[in-house]
Amino acid sequence: MSQTAFPRARIRTVVGCTLLVTALGTGVISCGSHGEDPLAAKPYDAAGQISFNAPKDAGKKADPDKPLEVTAKSGEGRITDVTAVDATGRYVAGELAADGSRWHSTSPLAADAHYTVRVSTENADGAPGRKTLTFDTSRPTTKKTLDVTFGPEAGEYGVGQPITAELNEPVKDKAQRAIVENALRVDSTPAVKGSWYWVDDKQLHYRPEDYWPAHATIQVHSNLEGIRIDDRLRGGKAKPLKITTGDRVEAVTDAATHTLTVYKNGQEINQVPITTGKPGFETRNGVKVVLEKEYFVRMRGTTVGIAEGTADSYDLPVYYATRVTWSGEYVHAAPWSVGSQGSANVSHGCTGMSTGNAKWFYDTVRPGDIVKVINSNGDPMEPFDNGYGDWNIDWTKWRTGSALASGTTAPHQTTPRLDPKPL
Repeated sequence: MSQTAFPRARIRTVVGCTLLVTALGTGVISCGSHGEDPLAAKPYDAAGQISFNAPKDAGKKADPDKPLEVTAKSGEGRITDVTAVDATGRYVAGELAADGSRWHSTSPLAADAHYTVRVSTENADGAPGRKTLTFDTSRPTTKKTLDVTFGPEAGEYGVGQPITAELNEPVKDKAQRAIVENALRVDSTPAVKGSWYWVDDKQLHYRPEDYWPAHATIQVHSNLEGIRIDDRLRGGKAKPLKITTGDRVEAVTDAATHTLTVYKNGQEINQVPITTGKPGFETRNGVKVVLEKEYFVRMRGTTVGIAEGTADSYDLPVYYATRVTWSGEYVHAAPWSVGSQGSANVSHGCTGMSTGNAKWFYDTVRPGDIVKVINSNGDPMEPFDNGYGDWNIDWTKWRTGSALASGTTAPHQTTPRLDPKPL
């Protein structure tokens, strides 16, 4: 920033005091007007020092499609800080000119909202001023809203559970996506870095760089209500979401050694013999997430494209089935293949084990837990649309799926205060 006349005047005064202290060594020091330190003075009313572009007449409302602007009147000092927030606690991001002459909002205002703007100033002597302004924005002219549904349902999940956001209208433009994404807030305790990824025009997924911490609380909400997306669309209401995570449970399926090893909070707790997909039906490699658990499933080859009556067709009652893809991949009891478990891969893509081991696995895991397959000759797990393959995208690439340049922003943006300049 370029140095303005105001901090120069204040710095010279402080230097003068310092020299006086050095010369006298003791005694009363007289600095500033009337012997008072301007920085310690009670803030004056800055109403005459600034102007802003919201309506001042009673009953009149501001256009939410226009940015808010606060300016310092010429020769009357400068603006040092501005904070604008609506009645729900949503902050408005803004930018302050280097010389303190003007502040303007950089994020959109909400329609039909009440705003409070707190402005800090200083005069030529460095004395602080304050002014609080309020205004209302008008109702939206369009009734079409962009509604958001967060997922999964409230409850406890494994550390691999992504957060999802489903939109009722498509959003294709990147600038509009940035508005939407910036309003979708995910807060976790303990805090972790995370980012949204646009799966398509109507679906977003959110995940941290690594898995969620064990025993974390994750809260999701939208600040989009009333915010303009485009000329015909504004943000609608969204029901907030709260989920928690349990222990960190990870199952590693090794198709080469025919074993499934389960870890809890980093410690191995069990290893069981298994069978995975045979040639032509190899189990997908990569990280999957438990989707649901079903005590009984009737599995038929016709549901995955195997013609009835052929050598590979099947129609079997299956118990203790833990689902990891929507296309039909499970970890389940397979008593018919116990002789091959631990030594050969003979399934049609699922991970089979004895009934006792399948019951133990079924009772141990929950939706959101990790199931990782290694050393299979199968295709890689799909990132989306067949379950949660989100963790197969490395963090650098995941961040490119965000419409925001730096991924997740801070909970709100306020104007940085102008720092004193060095001598």
